[in-house]
Amino acid sequence: MTDNSAPVPNGFLGTLARRSEAVILPLCALLVGFAVFSIFLLLQGKSPIDFFSLTYRAGFGTAFSWQNTLSRTAPLLFAALCVALPARLGLVVIGGEGAIVLGGVAAGAVGALLSNSFGLIAIPLMVISAMIVGGLWIGAVGALRYYRGVNETIASLLMAYIAIALMNHLVEGPLRDPTSLNKPSTKTLPDHLRVGDIPGLEVHWGLAFGMICCVLAWVLIDKTTWGFAARIAGGNMRAAQVQGLPVGRLIIAFTALGGAFAGLAGYFEVAAVHGSANASLATGYGYTGILIAFLARHNPLAIIPVAILLAGFEASSGLIQRRMDLPDATTLVLQGFVFLSILMSDTLYGRFKAFAPERWRSA
Repeated sequence: MTDNSAPVPNGFLGTLARRSEAVILPLCALLVGFAVFSIFLLLQGKSPIDFFSLTYRAGFGTAFSWQNTLSRTAPLLFAALCVALPARLGLVVIGGEGAIVLGGVAAGAVGALLSNSFGLIAIPLMVISAMIVGGLWIGAVGALRYYRGVNETIASLLMAYIAIALMNHLVEGPLRDPTSLNKPSTKTLPDHLRVGDIPGLEVHWGLAFGMICCVLAWVLIDKTTWGFAARIAGGNMRAAQVQGLPVGRLIIAFTALGGAFAGLAGYFEVAAVHGSANASLATGYGYTGILIAFLARHNPLAIIPVAILLAGFEASSGLIQRRMDLPDATTLVLQGFVFLSILMSDTLYGRFKAFAPERWRSA
């Protein structure tokens, strides 16, 4: 017999119970993904223990490993934000790779054009151009979704392929530096337009800016009226329209902002890593960002530790290949298992009594 007079915990314990679900379920899904991947390794006669120990050593075991991991973290932060911000409106945008490569091309082209200008003039213009191009590219996905009803997942994915093809055309054609013989690229940026390292670390400033952007995105979503309106629209878009919320502007603004962050990733890849725009911009950071955003439950603050974890796995791929005689794409298989596990865990939200204080009425 149920005692309906039993108090329902609220306050700190109730809030802790509700929020812990968003931490515990993704963590469990991550462990399940690791377990399935371990079976995959055993079927190939490889040791999961060796794999994860090598991954830890290459990604987090030494100061050099940490620097390598953190260098890869910066673009993943921006790529994950490109997914997480539209997700607050219930949109699944997976084409951040396109905004990254086009943002990089825009930054490389502006940098080459202004190579003789002062850094205080050229660098802001490079940043702005990368963000505008990325924002327009993904913002167009939002516009197609709102005005024409085009599925944003399909549209963003197809536009990513178009963006990569456009990038290849530009760096191999109109924007190509004649001196880039073996690997077509834009003109190499002069030193005064390059992004340096954070003092004391061999990690470029993109990491710091990526973390700052994650904090700002969290403030936007959780502490502003625009973020509140986006969460309402994400819960029920039709009801939000009935209540008079500017759903169209929200969709376009949040997709464009996500694209601007992805374009910023392209800028840092050009100005801090490659020194020019070339085919190396299309390295799959945009697709890894999808996994990071889902694993972080689209929480900008949670994106930071998750991005570091995934960057560590990517940093270890070379050592895994050499020591265990496994293909370089093995880490992508791991990411695939984890992503499937995360997607399946979404069906479990709200099903456990322990995470629902309103159901804490003992029999």
